[in-house]
Formats: sequence, structure tokens, C-alpha cells
Amino acid sequence: MSDTQTPDSADTALSASPGEQLRQERESQGLTVTEVAGALNLRPAVIRGLEEDSYEEVPIPTYRRGYLRAYAHLLGIDETPVLSAYRARFGSEEAERRIAPVQVTRPPSHIGAWLFRLVTLLVIAGLLGLTLMWWQSRGGNEPPGIGDSSPVAVDGLDGTTTTIAEPEPPAVTEAPATESLPPLPEEGEGLGLVEDPDAIAEAPVEVDADSALALADAEPEMVDEAAIDDAPVEEEASAADPRQLELTFNEQSWTEIFDANNQRIFVGLQEPGTTASVEGEPPFRLTVGNATGVELIWAGEAVDLTARAGANNVARFTLGD
Repeated sequence: MSDTQTPDSADTALSASPGEQLRQERESQGLTVTEVAGALNLRPAVIRGLEEDSYEEVPIPTYRRGYLRAYAHLLGIDETPVLSAYRARFGSEEAERRIAPVQVTRPPSHIGAWLFRLVTLLVIAGLLGLTLMWWQSRGGNEPPGIGDSSPVAVDGLDGTTTTIAEPEPPAVTEAPATESLPPLPEEGEGLGLVEDPDAIAEAPVEVDADSALALADAEPEMVDEAAIDDAPVEEEASAADPRQLELTFNEQSWTEIFDANNQRIFVGLQEPGTTASVEGEPPFRLTVGNATGVELIWAGEAVDLTARAGANNVARFTLGD
């Protein structure tokens, strides 16, 4: 009678790759790759990559381990053998791929906003208090009016006080009449004739200097209408940048974006209340989880993600074809 040895289940699990363990358990439960992908809100290509131990679709090790753990929980098996097999095979080869930097803006906390408002109010109150103290230190008098001709006291830096009197307006004098009309002839007298008419034409006419200046100032100014018509009109043209994508995450969403060079320019699980600005070469290939909770603006226009979402609320589409 020969003794047969049964290998330990833990050794068997370690000998099998993490993808083989998940694939065997999935097939034993009669599930398809599509069903698993829909339950995990992932693409079928990602599920096939996990089962084949090919992680090109998931370049970040942190997401790999998270997907393996979620896959094991979905199948109802222990995650420890799967993760142990992954570390034994790929632990020394893990390396984070460099991803294009993404500007993520988080909203300020409510406490910080209230502190900012409180400090602003305190600064304004302090400025008002200093202004009131300065005004009271000067006696609290009303500022001199336009028609007030009383002298004004000015405090110097050396402690002396100088009184400045407002100058009186110059007196207005009437200009003497330069011409007078001859008296009317009495009744019975003739009008008379002028002996020398040429002497009247050559006689100089006296004109007051002030009257001449007044006439010169009264001339209307000429406006160059041609210069106004020829003035250039500036036109402002604004064009939206088709290389820019603006995302606002109102709910938690896993998002992945590829550009025209098949380069992954954005990937990750975003928390509610965050925004992201992504730049790349269109067309863009997007996968947006929980699409109803995400707002997308491309080329200056909003993109309706709700109409593009599938049965699992995951939107997979291409922009800029």
C-alpha cells in the first residue's frame, strides 16, 4: 500500500498566479467576464488583464491590488491568497509609471472660509475705529465748505500752526464805453450831410481787449470727423481650446482618459467636491464611472454625460472624432 500525499491548499494557492485563482473561481461559479466587469464598474479588458496577470490596463500598483481585492470579495473568496501570490510574483517589479500632472483643486473648508470672513471684518472695524479716533483728535469739526472764507489752520510736522487765509476774489470792474452816439437833432433841424465820407471809412475803430478775448473764446472748436470715422474698431475674438478638458466631480467617480496618441493622461478615483483640468491631444477616449455625478466641459461647451451613461452608470465614449 503506497502513501499518497495531498498538497496543502495554501501551497496550491501560492503556486497559482492571482489571475488563475480568480479565473478558476469565476468559472466554477458560472460567471462571465462581462458580468464581473459590470458588477465592478470596470471594462471587460481590465478583468481579462487581471485574470491573465497582464496589468497594462492598470499601470498603478495601488489600483492593481485594489482591483484584485474587489474581485476576490465579489467572488466570495479570501483575498489573502490572491494578494500573497501577487506579491510573490510581481512585488519586486512594481514601479509607478509617470503620469501627466493634473491640477486638482479641492474646495476650502468651511472653517477656513469663516476665519477669513472674521479677519476681514476685524480689519474693516479697525480701520473705521482709527479713522474715527483721528477725526476726534482734530476736534470733530466739519470740513470747510466752498463758500467759507474763514482762515484755515494747518498743523506742521514741527508742532507749529500756520493760518492760511483764503484769497478774496478779484473785483469786477465795468469796461468804459468806447463809442457814444451823437445827440438826436432837435425838431426843425436837418439831418445834415457829412462833408468828407472817406474820413469816416478811414477812422480807426476802438475795440476793448476783453471783448476781443471773449469773441476769440466763443469760436466753436472744429472736430475732425474723418479721424473719428477712420478710428479702428477693436474686435475681441475668443476661441475655446479643444485640447482642454474641465471635470467637476459632484460624486465619487473612477475616471480614465486617453488622448490621440493612446497616452493615458488622467486616471484615478476622484472624491466628491474636486475639480480637474486635463490637457492633451484630441480626440479623447473617456471612461467615466458614476457619470450622473460628473460635469464635463470641452471646447467651452458642456458635455451631457447622462445621455452617454450605460446601464451601470458608466459612460464610455470618444470626444473630438
